[in-house]
Amino acid sequence: MSKMTATLRSLLAGAVIASAPAASHAQEFINVLTGGTSGVYYPVGSALATLYGAKMDNVQAQVQSTKASVENLNLLQQGKGELALALGDSVKFAWEGNADAGFKAPLSKLRGIAAAYPNYIQIAATAESGIKTLADLKGKSLSVGAPKSGTELNARAILEAAGMSYEDMGKVEYLPFAESVELQKNRQLDASLQSAGVGVASIKDLATSMATTIVSVPAEVVDVLGAPFVAGIIPAGTYEGQAEDVPTVAVMNFFVTHEDVSDETAYQMTKLMFENLPTLVAAHKSAEQITLDTALNGMPIPLHSGAERYYREVGVIK
Repeated sequence: MSKMTATLRSLLAGAVIASAPAASHAQEFINVLTGGTSGVYYPVGSALATLYGAKMDNVQAQVQSTKASVENLNLLQQGKGELALALGDSVKFAWEGNADAGFKAPLSKLRGIAAAYPNYIQIAATAESGIKTLADLKGKSLSVGAPKSGTELNARAILEAAGMSYEDMGKVEYLPFAESVELQKNRQLDASLQSAGVGVASIKDLATSMATTIVSVPAEVVDVLGAPFVAGIIPAGTYEGQAEDVPTVAVMNFFVTHEDVSDETAYQMTKLMFENLPTLVAAHKSAEQITLDTALNGMPIPLHSGAERYYREVGVIK
């Protein structure tokens, strides 16, 4: 063996040994799927991604802005995300495989992590549109969220429960929250329906820019809707110029993952979420409603075994 060959083999052997520890500690990737940047999903998801990146070993985490619930659930099924926020009715439709809701087949890989906070249906109309009640939307222009998003599914359900449909509107736009508000501010749109935590940034922006009416959803409409919808209140003072409580309808959001995420990762994602709730609240006030006491309320899909391990550890599941 030549001296050069021996040296080369020695270098190669050293390279293999040096690379062995790196291979045994391969970095894991967590992609947190959220919604538009002006909604609530995005700041909450961003806080979680930062938390996981800082406190989980060998983990790189990022947040992804999406069209929210329906897209998030389809991405999870495809393994293109590890954690997502989604509306309860969308999660239920996904598990069942409701094609009209945007799910061509049952999304059987979905697994639950925790109940989050309720989304409140918030219908914000420009004061100059004259819209004061749900019935006043007839003949007006309305944005209902991105096509087949959780918000848009909510819009269809609420209008139907009120005896209306998109055909009763003068015009229907399918736009994210921020784009809807921009059209309203430019007087190109009368109203927008937004499914989000109270105090959503987009409606705050609208209400501080121009006189705005927050339109109520009457109790009789909530009764027609039934589960998973419940009655809710948008407290007085939530938005500029809102002097009184506004009755509306709410639906719970859920943190969702998929079965291919490891038990340890799902356990850590759940544990870190509940051990750092003040961090989420600092990102958005809606996170105040994320609690261990309600973590499993209304979960429409099977729980991930890693999350179940955490709940057994803290006594939520006996």
